[in-house]
Amino acid sequence: MKALCDFAKTYGPAAGRFLITLLFLRSAFGKITGFTAVAAGMAKKGMPYAEVFLVGAIVLEIAGSLMILLGWHARVGALLLAIFLIPATLIFHDFWAVDPAQLREVVNQTNHFYKNVTILGALVFIMGMGSGALGLKPDPAAPAT
Repeated sequence: MKALCDFAKTYGPAAGRFLITLLFLRSAFGKITGFTAVAAGMAKKGMPYAEVFLVGAIVLEIAGSLMILLGWHARVGALLLAIFLIPATLIFHDFWAVDPAQLREVVNQTNHFYKNVTILGALVFIMGMGSGALGLKPDPAAPAT
């Protein structure tokens, strides 16, 4: 059991960083390749300056993801992704605003909302604990285990 725990301490943080950034990097890629359609969807939700906010979202997703993935100032990277994730969740997964008669859409948006809340929890964890092992700049202020 000790060997398994040692393995997890060494490789777990890097694996976790990789897994959480997959979502954001894939999302940024989709925003880039579908820029016009995504901006139109944002405008339809009532967002002013959709193109400007979309560029900002792409920058936050890429910068934050790479910082976490590489373990270089991962706490700042997690903060950047949280800055993106909170308004995106509140604006685009507002299940409380969906017509209750559209039960499938209410369930869909509720699931997306709570998925994002869970991801936010992982980002808060990174903000608190740092990058862990095998990063370019492991955080020396991270609590010892």
